[in-house]
Amino acid sequence: MPRFKQAIPIDDYVFDVLTRDLIGHDQQPAAYLVYLYLYAQAARAKWKPVSASLRMLADATGLSKSAIQIALATLRRRELIVTTRHHATATSRHRVLRHWRTR
Repeated sequence: MPRFKQAIPIDDYVFDVLTRDLIGHDQQPAAYLVYLYLYAQAARAKWKPVSASLRMLADATGLSKSAIQIALATLRRRELIVTTRHHATATSRHRVLRHWRTR
């Protein structure tokens, strides 16, 4: 019996361009890993925003909370995610952007 119920298709752009940009150019492999995690969660949720705290992302990816903070800042700067919160202590909601699909 398979361990996972469904496969998630990932756009070629994520592998062909983002790998080189985030890992090679920006030297931020943590940002790439966080993006892949958020991408998968968003795809499972039919592209709705993903609610995830720093701790949740750290636990899911194996990265430290400080590495997650830097990764999220990089993803926001690169306009790959949009993060919102209802108030200062609320859990963040991350919307995964796929700008290459709208062109």
